[in-house]
Amino acid sequence: MLGLIAHHYKSTLKNEDLKNKFLETQLQLKEQELKFLKMQIHPHFLFNTLNTLYGFTLKKADEAPDMILKLSNLLDYILYQVEKPKVLLSDEIQHIEDYVSLEKMRFQERLIIDFQKETYNNHVQISPMLLLPFVENAFKHGSQKNGALEISIFLKTTNSELFFDIYNTAKNENIKKGGIGLENIKKRLNMVYKDKFDLSTSFSNNLFTTQLKILLKNE
Repeated sequence: MLGLIAHHYKSTLKNEDLKNKFLETQLQLKEQELKFLKMQIHPHFLFNTLNTLYGFTLKKADEAPDMILKLSNLLDYILYQVEKPKVLLSDEIQHIEDYVSLEKMRFQERLIIDFQKETYNNHVQISPMLLLPFVENAFKHGSQKNGALEISIFLKTTNSELFFDIYNTAKNENIKKGGIGLENIKKRLNMVYKDKFDLSTSFSNNLFTTQLKILLKNE
Protein backbone atom coordinates (compact mmCIF):
# COMPACT_ATOMS: atom_id res chain seq x y z
CA MET A 1 0.00 0.00 0.00
CA LEU A 2 2.79 2.38 0.93
CA GLY A 3 4.51 1.56 -2.35
CA LEU A 4 1.36 2.40 -4.32
CA ILE A 5 0.98 5.71 -2.47
CA ALA A 6 4.63 6.59 -3.14
CA HIS A 7 4.25 5.67 -6.82
CA HIS A 8 1.08 7.76 -7.11
CA TYR A 9 2.80 10.70 -5.39
CA LYS A 10 5.78 10.50 -7.75
CA SER A 11 3.46 10.26 -10.79
CA THR A 12 1.54 13.31 -9.57
CA LEU A 13 4.76 15.31 -9.17
CA LYS A 14 5.91 14.23 -12.63
CA ASN A 15 2.58 15.23 -14.21
CA GLU A 16 2.68 18.59 -12.44
CA ASP A 17 6.23 19.13 -13.65
CA LEU A 18 5.22 18.31 -17.24
CA LYS A 19 2.20 20.59 -16.93
CA ASN A 20 4.35 23.45 -15.64
CA LYS A 21 6.86 22.97 -18.45
CA PHE A 22 4.04 22.97 -21.01
CA LEU A 23 2.57 26.17 -19.56
CA GLU A 24 6.02 27.77 -19.49
CA THR A 25 6.54 26.88 -23.16
CA GLN A 26 3.12 28.29 -24.06
CA LEU A 27 3.97 31.49 -22.20
CA GLN A 28 7.27 31.83 -24.04
CA LEU A 29 5.51 31.35 -27.39
CA LYS A 30 2.94 33.99 -26.46
CA GLU A 31 5.71 36.39 -25.45
CA GLN A 32 7.52 35.82 -28.75
CA GLU A 33 4.30 36.32 -30.71
CA LEU A 34 3.57 39.50 -28.77
CA LYS A 35 7.08 40.78 -29.41
CA PHE A 36 6.65 40.10 -33.13
CA LEU A 37 3.31 41.91 -33.24
CA LYS A 38 4.75 44.88 -31.36
CA MET A 39 7.61 45.35 -33.78
CA GLN A 40 5.57 45.30 -36.96
CA ILE A 41 5.91 48.48 -38.98
CA HIS A 42 5.65 48.50 -42.73
CA PRO A 43 9.02 48.84 -44.53
CA HIS A 44 7.44 51.12 -47.14
CA PHE A 45 7.33 53.93 -44.54
CA LEU A 46 11.08 53.69 -43.92
CA PHE A 47 11.92 53.52 -47.63
CA ASN A 48 9.64 56.45 -48.48
CA THR A 49 10.97 58.55 -45.60
CA LEU A 50 14.59 57.83 -46.53
CA ASN A 51 13.89 58.72 -50.16
CA THR A 52 12.32 62.01 -49.08
CA LEU A 53 15.25 62.67 -46.76
CA TYR A 54 17.67 61.96 -49.61
CA GLY A 55 15.86 64.53 -51.76
CA PHE A 56 15.99 67.10 -48.97
CA THR A 57 19.72 66.57 -48.41
CA LEU A 58 20.44 66.97 -52.13
CA LYS A 59 18.63 70.31 -52.04
CA LYS A 60 20.26 71.09 -48.67
CA ALA A 61 16.78 71.85 -47.36
CA ASP A 62 16.42 73.27 -43.85
CA GLU A 63 14.00 70.45 -42.97
CA ALA A 64 16.62 67.69 -43.35
CA PRO A 65 18.22 67.85 -39.83
CA ASP A 66 14.82 67.90 -38.10
CA MET A 67 13.67 65.00 -40.27
CA ILE A 68 16.76 62.96 -39.32
CA LEU A 69 16.17 63.63 -35.60
CA LYS A 70 12.49 62.63 -35.75
CA LEU A 71 13.28 59.47 -37.71
CA SER A 72 16.04 58.57 -35.24
CA ASN A 73 13.70 59.02 -32.26
CA LEU A 74 11.00 56.99 -33.95
CA LEU A 75 13.36 54.12 -34.79
CA ASP A 76 14.65 54.09 -31.21
CA TYR A 77 11.07 53.76 -29.98
CA ILE A 78 10.19 51.03 -32.47
CA LEU A 79 13.35 48.95 -31.98
CA TYR A 80 14.14 49.37 -28.28
CA GLN A 81 11.35 50.94 -26.24
CA VAL A 82 8.95 48.32 -27.59
CA GLU A 83 10.64 45.80 -25.28
CA LYS A 84 8.97 47.46 -22.29
CA PRO A 85 5.63 46.03 -21.14
CA LYS A 86 4.20 49.53 -20.68
CA VAL A 87 5.09 53.11 -21.66
CA LEU A 88 3.58 56.46 -20.83
CA LEU A 89 0.73 57.46 -23.11
CA SER A 90 2.53 60.79 -23.56
CA ASP A 91 5.48 58.91 -25.12
CA GLU A 92 3.19 57.15 -27.58
CA ILE A 93 1.59 60.51 -28.45
CA GLN A 94 5.02 62.09 -29.02
CA HIS A 95 6.01 59.35 -31.44
CA ILE A 96 2.70 59.57 -33.27
CA GLU A 97 3.40 63.29 -33.70
CA ASP A 98 6.92 62.55 -34.97
CA TYR A 99 5.49 60.01 -37.41
CA VAL A 100 2.89 62.52 -38.64
CA SER A 101 5.58 65.21 -39.01
CA LEU A 102 7.65 62.91 -41.21
CA GLU A 103 4.63 62.11 -43.36
CA LYS A 104 3.82 65.83 -43.64
CA MET A 105 7.30 66.46 -45.02
CA ARG A 106 6.79 63.68 -47.54
CA PHE A 107 3.24 64.49 -48.65
CA GLN A 108 3.61 68.30 -48.48
CA GLU A 109 0.36 69.89 -49.73
CA ARG A 110 -1.10 66.46 -50.57
CA LEU A 111 -1.93 65.84 -46.89
CA ILE A 112 -4.63 67.33 -44.67
CA ILE A 113 -4.36 66.01 -41.12
CA ASP A 114 -5.78 66.93 -37.73
CA PHE A 115 -4.74 65.40 -34.39
CA GLN A 116 -6.85 66.35 -31.36
CA LYS A 117 -6.05 65.23 -27.81
CA GLU A 118 -8.00 65.37 -24.56
CA THR A 119 -5.93 63.59 -21.91
CA TYR A 120 -7.29 63.30 -18.40
CA ASN A 121 -4.09 61.91 -16.86
CA ASN A 122 -0.55 62.31 -18.21
CA HIS A 123 0.61 59.29 -16.17
CA VAL A 124 -1.58 56.78 -18.02
CA GLN A 125 0.46 53.82 -19.27
CA ILE A 126 -0.31 51.63 -22.27
CA SER A 127 1.39 48.85 -24.20
CA PRO A 128 4.06 50.39 -26.50
CA MET A 129 3.35 50.78 -30.21
CA LEU A 130 -0.35 50.26 -29.52
CA LEU A 131 -1.79 53.30 -31.32
CA LEU A 132 0.94 54.13 -33.84
CA PRO A 133 0.10 51.17 -36.16
CA PHE A 134 -3.44 52.55 -36.60
CA VAL A 135 -1.98 55.84 -37.83
CA GLU A 136 0.44 54.06 -40.13
CA ASN A 137 -2.44 51.97 -41.48
CA ALA A 138 -4.37 55.14 -42.34
CA PHE A 139 -1.43 56.42 -44.39
CA LYS A 140 -0.75 53.09 -46.07
CA HIS A 141 -4.32 52.31 -47.12
CA GLY A 142 -5.72 55.84 -47.35
CA SER A 143 -6.51 57.44 -50.71
CA GLN A 144 -6.39 61.03 -51.83
CA LYS A 145 -9.60 62.99 -52.22
CA ASN A 146 -9.49 66.16 -54.33
CA GLY A 147 -5.71 65.84 -54.53
CA ALA A 148 -5.05 65.25 -50.82
CA LEU A 149 -5.14 62.45 -48.26
CA GLU A 150 -7.36 63.50 -45.36
CA ILE A 151 -6.82 62.04 -41.88
CA SER A 152 -8.43 62.98 -38.57
CA ILE A 153 -7.22 61.56 -35.25
CA PHE A 154 -8.99 61.98 -31.93
CA LEU A 155 -7.55 60.72 -28.63
CA LYS A 156 -9.30 61.06 -25.30
CA THR A 157 -8.75 59.61 -21.84
CA THR A 158 -10.98 59.67 -18.80
CA ASN A 159 -10.13 58.39 -15.35
CA SER A 160 -10.96 54.85 -16.49
CA GLU A 161 -11.05 54.68 -20.31
CA LEU A 162 -9.09 55.52 -23.44
CA PHE A 163 -10.80 56.43 -26.70
CA PHE A 164 -8.91 56.51 -29.99
CA ASP A 165 -10.73 57.34 -33.24
CA ILE A 166 -9.10 57.73 -36.62
CA TYR A 167 -10.72 58.62 -39.93
CA ASN A 168 -9.09 58.61 -43.38
CA THR A 169 -10.26 59.03 -46.95
CA ALA A 170 -10.10 55.71 -48.79
CA LYS A 171 -11.35 53.74 -51.75
CA ASN A 172 -13.20 50.46 -51.44
CA GLU A 173 -10.49 48.41 -53.16
CA ASN A 174 -7.86 49.77 -50.75
CA ILE A 175 -9.95 48.68 -47.77
CA LYS A 176 -10.16 45.13 -49.11
CA LYS A 177 -6.37 45.01 -49.48
CA GLY A 178 -5.68 46.43 -46.02
CA GLY A 179 -7.16 43.79 -43.76
CA ILE A 180 -3.95 42.10 -42.60
CA GLY A 181 -2.61 45.11 -40.68
CA LEU A 182 -5.78 45.55 -38.66
CA GLU A 183 -6.01 41.82 -38.01
CA ASN A 184 -2.51 41.84 -36.50
CA ILE A 185 -3.40 44.84 -34.34
CA LYS A 186 -6.52 43.06 -33.11
CA LYS A 187 -4.48 39.94 -32.26
CA ARG A 188 -2.21 42.04 -30.10
CA LEU A 189 -5.12 43.77 -28.38
CA ASN A 190 -6.57 40.35 -27.58
CA MET A 191 -3.28 39.24 -26.06
CA VAL A 192 -2.69 42.38 -23.98
CA TYR A 193 -6.16 43.62 -23.07
CA LYS A 194 -8.36 40.53 -23.55
CA ASP A 195 -11.93 41.59 -22.77
CA LYS A 196 -10.97 45.15 -21.79
CA PHE A 197 -11.20 46.66 -25.28
CA ASP A 198 -13.64 47.27 -28.07
CA LEU A 199 -12.45 47.76 -31.67
CA SER A 200 -14.71 48.59 -34.59
CA THR A 201 -14.20 49.69 -38.20
CA SER A 202 -16.55 51.00 -40.84
CA PHE A 203 -16.43 52.34 -44.38
CA SER A 204 -18.92 54.84 -45.81
CA ASN A 205 -18.79 57.63 -48.39
CA ASN A 206 -15.08 57.00 -49.09
CA LEU A 207 -14.26 57.44 -45.40
CA PHE A 208 -12.68 54.60 -43.38
CA THR A 209 -13.27 54.84 -39.64
CA THR A 210 -11.49 52.99 -36.84
CA GLN A 211 -12.70 53.34 -33.25
CA LEU A 212 -10.92 51.86 -30.25
CA LYS A 213 -11.96 51.92 -26.61
CA ILE A 214 -9.78 50.47 -23.83
CA LEU A 215 -10.64 50.05 -20.18
CA LEU A 216 -7.74 51.58 -18.25
CA LYS A 217 -8.81 50.53 -14.79
CA ASN A 218 -6.04 48.66 -12.98
CA GLU A 219 -3.66 49.47 -15.87
